[in-house]
Amino acid sequence: MPRFYCPGPLAIGATLTLPAGAARHVQVLRLQPGDAITLFNGEGGECSATVTRMGRSDVEVQVVSHAAIEREAPRAVHLALGMPANERMDWLVEKATELGAASLQPLQAERSVLRLAGERAEKKRSHWQSVAIAACEQCGRNSVPPVHPIQALPAWLSSAPTGHRLLLSLQSDSVPLPQHLASLDAGPVLFLSGPEGGLSAAEEQAALSQGFVPVSLGARTLRAETAPLVALAALTLDS
Repeated sequence: MPRFYCPGPLAIGATLTLPAGAARHVQVLRLQPGDAITLFNGEGGECSATVTRMGRSDVEVQVVSHAAIEREAPRAVHLALGMPANERMDWLVEKATELGAASLQPLQAERSVLRLAGERAEKKRSHWQSVAIAACEQCGRNSVPPVHPIQALPAWLSSAPTGHRLLLSLQSDSVPLPQHLASLDAGPVLFLSGPEGGLSAAEEQAALSQGFVPVSLGARTLRAETAPLVALAALTLDS
């Protein structure tokens, strides 16, 4: 059944006008009055609804029932990412959402190729949030992971969220992530990884001083957009 994100109250029996993006999708799918769809607003569970009217550019639906269904990972994993360049960040956000990331924090580091500020940075963040919403519609998640505003790594480190703090590192004393998993409880995890070229030595040291534990993903060097997804899969599937 087609799924659509519809922010705002979803009261049973209410007739709603779908947001523009969802309405366009309904029209592309050539749905008709009487067809069933699923709505979610990110506030818990999902609703069954029925298309009641198809306009030229708007679509009305009626909410039929609510189901308290969640498909979240038992362990919340928050990704802090040195942004990869080009369209790789789009791909990373999409796949991280599918794999169950609790939130995504884009970061600018010393070796970042992609550099954004001001209005351009906010437009990118809004675009990535839309990518996360579309991924939730596809994969069945009813909670949309927030994509936070872009921050410089030093500023973010000074106020990073609490939880198990893990740093992807190539240092010789890094512990293999599967081995480190044995010492973790089900509490939230904050996983930090760098951009193309990784974090600088000074940035790694700054992270270590804030309580991050260096971990590795094996002998192969993974791309900036691949490594956090491998870690995320290990952390969510393990729990």
